Amino acid sequence: MKLSEHSNVILLKEIAELLNEETDMERMLTGAIRKLLDGSNFETAWIFFIDEEGKHRLMARANLPSALEEDECRHLQKGGCWCVKRYHDGDLEKASNIIACQRIENSITEKTGDHGNITHHATVPLQSGAEKFGLLNIAAPDRERFSADELALLESVAFQIGSAIKRIGLTRQEQELALVTERNRLARDLHDSVNQLLFSVTLTARGGVEMSKEPAIRETFSDIQHLTQEALNEMRALIWQLRPKGLESGLLEGIKGYAEMLGLELETKVNGVIQLPSRIEETLFRIAQEALNNIRKHAGTDRGQLFLSVTQTDVLLVLKDDGRGFVMDEKLYIPSIGMLSMKERAKSEGGTVEWSSAMNKGTEILVRIPY
Repeated sequence: MKLSEHSNVILLKEIAELLNEETDMERMLTGAIRKLLDGSNFETAWIFFIDEEGKHRLMARANLPSALEEDECRHLQKGGCWCVKRYHDGDLEKASNIIACQRIENSITEKTGDHGNITHHATVPLQSGAEKFGLLNIAAPDRERFSADELALLESVAFQIGSAIKRIGLTRQEQELALVTERNRLARDLHDSVNQLLFSVTLTARGGVEMSKEPAIRETFSDIQHLTQEALNEMRALIWQLRPKGLESGLLEGIKGYAEMLGLELETKVNGVIQLPSRIEETLFRIAQEALNNIRKHAGTDRGQLFLSVTQTDVLLVLKDDGRGFVMDEKLYIPSIGMLSMKERAKSEGGTVEWSSAMNKGTEILVRIPY
């Protein structure tokens, strides 16, 4: 069926309006392909993001048959296929019909659900200028090929989506830059004001201890000195968290530097090459900071062990201590704000945090984040 040029213009306008309004990446992609299906002859769509190594990630899908939806889209999530290979090899420049699809064929062969008479699909790269992000795939029942008009529509939609992906990426970069700038300003203000005042109080209290002859007064000044020193240590840790000076040298050096600042001896072991996206590095760094703070405050030990393992799909961080531990009974134990924060940070990147602990047997924290 030939698509009406007038209806295509209206459809592209509606998709453009949706893309300009939405700021959440997954909602934007899902909304765009649903709008595409509603206004065209296509009935099924999905989007892959593909990294520089050729690894793909399913970012959005709409109206998949049960055979492809089965087990959290197992056939789309795992394995290789021609469209992703052609994209990675640089051989896919425009909307194209795919003669055979290994993923669809596998779903049909295994008979895990109804494939809705979908046997082939068309694909188009998502890009903005020379920057590529992934693929938009579309399909329809009993269709082995799509017309030139349908492929042209697909290219127009892909261009709009690619531009929107670039826009959201730039917005996030601006937000991250603004956040870093604000953190640096706050860290500088704390260092120049509160930190210096606490240091002055510490010196004054020390002078009071040395100058006073009355035991009660000396004890009072000593208490003030001790409490102020504790507050000063907390303030330095806070400034470190706002502006981690060691992170520019790498994740491991940043964590080791923070442990040293807290007075902790940290044994480290690394498996794999640490080349992570900056947002993953900061997430792991913040989680490790909170875990190290807990060791210093609660574990009753000044030693810890850090294991960092990087695979092709995820990064695993394990932090252990042999301190006093705590009760892990979920009915009795109420997580601290710090522990809840660690969970939220990992969750924001699609990861998890787990604890293993018992009284007088230490604590082990396991963080796993995909990338």
